[in-house]
Amino acid sequence: MAATGSEKQGGEGVKSFYVTTPIYYVNDAPHLGHAYTTVAGDVLTRWHRQRGEKVWYLTGTDEHGQKIMRTADANGVTPQEWCDKLVEEAWKPLWEHLEIANDDFIRTTEKRHTDRVQEFVQDLYDKGEIYKGGYEGPYCVGCEEYKLPGDLIEDEQGAKLCPIHKKPVEILKEENYFFKLSAYGPKLLEFYEANPDFIQPESARNEVVNFVRQGLQDLSISRSTFDWGIPIPWDDKHVIYVWVDALLNYATAVGYGSDQAKFDATFPADVHLVGKDILRFHAVIWPAMLMAQGLPVPGKVAANGWLMVGGEKMSKSNLTGIKPQDLTSHFGVDAYRWYFLRAIAFGSDGSFSWEDFTARYTSELANDYGNLASRVAAMVGKYFDGVLPEASAAGDAEQAVRGGLAEAVAEADRKIGEELDFQGGILAVFDFVKQVNGYITEQEPWKVAKDDSPEGRARLATILYTAAESLRAVAVLLNPVMPETSQKLWESLGAEPALGPLADQRLADSGRWGQLPAGVTVTKGAVLFPRLEEPKKDA
Repeated sequence: MAATGSEKQGGEGVKSFYVTTPIYYVNDAPHLGHAYTTVAGDVLTRWHRQRGEKVWYLTGTDEHGQKIMRTADANGVTPQEWCDKLVEEAWKPLWEHLEIANDDFIRTTEKRHTDRVQEFVQDLYDKGEIYKGGYEGPYCVGCEEYKLPGDLIEDEQGAKLCPIHKKPVEILKEENYFFKLSAYGPKLLEFYEANPDFIQPESARNEVVNFVRQGLQDLSISRSTFDWGIPIPWDDKHVIYVWVDALLNYATAVGYGSDQAKFDATFPADVHLVGKDILRFHAVIWPAMLMAQGLPVPGKVAANGWLMVGGEKMSKSNLTGIKPQDLTSHFGVDAYRWYFLRAIAFGSDGSFSWEDFTARYTSELANDYGNLASRVAAMVGKYFDGVLPEASAAGDAEQAVRGGLAEAVAEADRKIGEELDFQGGILAVFDFVKQVNGYITEQEPWKVAKDDSPEGRARLATILYTAAESLRAVAVLLNPVMPETSQKLWESLGAEPALGPLADQRLADSGRWGQLPAGVTVTKGAVLFPRLEEPKKDA
């Protein structure tokens, strides 16, 4: 099993906190659903970096299979040409645009992957875990998966449809190689029982457990009706099933079969972030493959819900795929990163609308957070010539703010760092922002400033120092979510160079009061969250 967070605090030879996204099909450009999972992984890994842990964040693209082959053919290019174009012109640029700090980007057409996949499958074959047989059944090219008859739905004409893509399945009959998945049902159930947090959320765990309890069928791990895939090493008339190929990226990218030291320091993943429609592959097939090979099983598989538009899952096939750039050009990248994790409970389905994004941006980002930063900087500039004053003895109001900060740090760290509750963690920080706003409203520093006595000046200094020091902590807490905004705030507070780079600040230490030294220069920079242009129509 993966090490726990307490086992990963710095040091040589310590296992990295390893997080993965699914590797995404490159049959088209990425949409909001892909970006949602990838931003979540980025926030999670940035959070653990801010803790001071070793981290490894992997994403990439899935480039084999019948769906890719058909898409490339429809566009008049080879599958490899199609993959190269999409990866370099769409996928990688988007992750850079969204400030995704991944440590690696794996492509399943890379030799470092294909060679190791063949070795893995060959090992299973040599161990007697794979045999040759025939199969006939309904197949969804969109899912690249044979479907169970009970999983299908019917249209008005009685045609059998994939429940995810709402398209007719194809009846395929092939001579394939099979992995003895059915033998691992009892072992998987025993593992789930011993590791109740392995699959999240609980509703997803219950679905998987019930599925396995019904009995598993052996898994077809090869295809023989097309050739765009990794050849089976002992029978080149077959290519390896695209999902077996894809799942192994989590091992091949970190040195499986090529760099044992790196593999030992990284594998297995602590968290696999996946969409709920591919949960069974990651929570059933993947751990069974690892058990068969004698390799450790991941720490956690976390299934996020679907982004919905007009009651339908957002996807390319149903034409509701919205480009992330459509939103970042209007709201900004940091607001984009914040919004989906703030508005939707991770693990649940969530609806998107321009109106909701606009309302939350205006209320929480611009009015609560951005306005707080602007007011504090403006008052330090007006009343103390931009030099942060020294606070005097703290009263009950200041003690309440300090207590609120300590609670926010503990709550946010637990929610995001341990429970993957991004919404809960972000809300904990913004509840503290509201508390600081309330503190300023109650203390009325603009009225206190009219008292020129030493006592009045000391009181004003304490109020403004308390607000500025609170913002110092907020910049650290929100850095994993909104790195560009946090850096601007950090610099405007004079925290750099006084306290060093923002990336070097530790979450556990962020609640320790009094770190921002008196005497630093506080500047009122550009507005953190500018007024929005005329809102667009609902998507």
